[in-house]
Amino acid sequence: MPYVDGFVLAVPKDKIEAYKALARTACAVWMEYGALNYVECIGDDVPYGELTSFPRAVMAKEDEVVVFSWIVYRDRQHRDAVNKQVMADPRLKAGDMPFDGKRMIYGGFETLLQARDATG
Repeated sequence: MPYVDGFVLAVPKDKIEAYKALARTACAVWMEYGALNYVECIGDDVPYGELTSFPRAVMAKEDEVVVFSWIVYRDRQHRDAVNKQVMADPRLKAGDMPFDGKRMIYGGFETLLQARDATG
């Protein structure tokens, strides 16, 4: 079963275009080094929960939008090899990040269950 890295972060609304540019570059880099799938999603219906929620988890402010992303690999070993190359790539080292990395949540996950719509 595939291995997945997941990310949740808050991006200031006035930096969305900069984030999109960074995401396009990151996608190209990860895919070049062997990631199987790379997805970036901008929050559209992400309510602020009473106890827990995506916005609470990243301490999103009124002027920020939540981004939910994931990258898929063959397995953990493949992920570690891909990420080693990605982290050494100079294309991701230039410039300031358009979000507060200290509030980003990330982690690696073993796939428990997977289904696909064959028509989609």
